[in-house]
Amino acid sequence: MFNRIVLLFVCIILLFAAWTAVLNMQHPIDKQAALIALANEEIERGTYIKALPYLLDAVSYNTEETLEATETLKRVYLELGYTQEYASVLKSQTARADCPAPVYEEYARYFILEDRLRDALKTITLGIERTQAESLVGFYEEHRYAFTIGHTAFDDVTAYHNGGIQVKKGDLWGLANAAGGIIIPCMYEQISTYDPANGGSIIVMHVDKKISTVNMSNQITATSNIIAEQVGTLSQDIVSLQLSNGQWILADSNLNSNFSEYEGVGASHNSAIALKSSGKWGVAGLGSGTIVPYEFDEVIMDELGRSYALGAVFAKKDDVVYLFVNGEQQPETYEDARPFTEEGWAAVKKNGKWGFIDITGAERISFIFDDARSFGQHLAAVRVGDLWGYTNWRGIVVIEPVFLDAKSFSGGRAPVLTDLGWQFITLVEFS
Repeated sequence: MFNRIVLLFVCIILLFAAWTAVLNMQHPIDKQAALIALANEEIERGTYIKALPYLLDAVSYNTEETLEATETLKRVYLELGYTQEYASVLKSQTARADCPAPVYEEYARYFILEDRLRDALKTITLGIERTQAESLVGFYEEHRYAFTIGHTAFDDVTAYHNGGIQVKKGDLWGLANAAGGIIIPCMYEQISTYDPANGGSIIVMHVDKKISTVNMSNQITATSNIIAEQVGTLSQDIVSLQLSNGQWILADSNLNSNFSEYEGVGASHNSAIALKSSGKWGVAGLGSGTIVPYEFDEVIMDELGRSYALGAVFAKKDDVVYLFVNGEQQPETYEDARPFTEEGWAAVKKNGKWGFIDITGAERISFIFDDARSFGQHLAAVRVGDLWGYTNWRGIVVIEPVFLDAKSFSGGRAPVLTDLGWQFITLVEFS
């Protein structure tokens, strides 16, 4: 048996040598065509191992038929189970500046099968840069939203602000980073957001109701005799504190205040703040006068009190929501809304459904969702039925609605509510 195998290989080598001798007397194009023909004959017989030397020789020529020979070689490698050799050919192809778009997608699909999504997305990105092919853009959008989910779970969380997020364990609050890693332990009755102004500060309410300022190392840097019931968002060196009489005051990160009282306050954001006085809400610019007159039942804010971005803000009166842009009321009205973010699109509600508009009021995503939050990092949390997922800027739900609740992305991460509590998902690709 062994002698027969040896004899068979000797015959193959002699046959290949004989054909090589004949081919050496031919024109290169004819030589390549003959090699391809011989390879195809072996492929038709199912003897892929015999086709391999012909194809390896054929792809060494630089003719119009080389691409065909290369594609056939890749097929043979796959039939033989030579995946590393197959990948090597794809790598060589994508290294060429004139590589066509389908080859980039083929290489990316190989990486996905190998559970190497980052490499797949890197390949597709290179292909998009070189070919501008819409098919590659579609492929990228289809796969870029894969995510992992962290093991840490919290009882409650807020929205991101300045790279930090308030998190709750049991009855106490702390501060975490965008990945859910603890910065300030969950040891306070209440905690504000982190504000990088003046060296970085966080306002905390201790379990005995005392108010202090701490730094990122959880060291106390200021204390106050103010008796407060609630601590609001700290931003642009302004924090809101609710007094025992229900009124609100504003203080700085050192807990200094002029004790002017308001019926309600929002968060200072983009040098503007929502305030309630004499039973009505408006928006004031920090040092620049009134942006929205104090005529409204409500200023639309997110859970941190932020309301103003890109010169745009929503205000509600008699159950009608109005959009103000640069202080001017726009003609379109809405049933409800979420504040704009710096990404430029806001979630608004019309006829019982949520969609998205830009600051001109132009519809960007149709009104098809049961609830929605404004965009963060090119994704927006949307509710379909009872569950939350994420839509991209094309209005395509790219992270399926599987969560009980969901908040906006920041730094490639977002808090989502699962049966275990609030956990953090991280996109594999988010640049």
